[in-house]
Amino acid sequence: MIVLGIDPGTANTGYGVVLSRGSTLAALDGGVIETRAGAPVERRLAEIHARVCDLIAEHRPAAVAIEDLYFGRNVHSASAVGQARGVVLLSAGMAGVPCFSYTPQAVKQAVCGTGSAAKDQVQRMVGTLLSLAEPPEPDHAADALAVAICHANGAPLEEALG
Repeated sequence: MIVLGIDPGTANTGYGVVLSRGSTLAALDGGVIETRAGAPVERRLAEIHARVCDLIAEHRPAAVAIEDLYFGRNVHSASAVGQARGVVLLSAGMAGVPCFSYTPQAVKQAVCGTGSAAKDQVQRMVGTLLSLAEPPEPDHAADALAVAICHANGAPLEEALG
């Protein structure tokens, strides 16, 4: 099963593509969709949409796993993340790919064993789980790979439970 993991953001949307075969995981792709600061929001969202559509067409994932919104103190930032998240969901919906959402705590729990893991711990564990020579960078890409791992490891259980 191939999973496209997404860490949404208007300025930086992390993506990670993970192949899961039994208990073996492998990274197929990962990186960040960066949009130009100062560009109109509709152009930034269009760029994210186009790139996610390209990733779906290229990798043909069985699922898109996306990180849920985290409502911290910055409402403006949460709104922007929500817009990017909506564009990713639209891209997947247009391609007929099912989407699954995970809280940041659930992703950290799945990858590190604790929902309060630090970013560097997530990066190191993602590198270990995917047998990478170095932890993935930047952190947005590592987070997206972590979301994909979270889904890939939980999907067989969800399927078995119906």
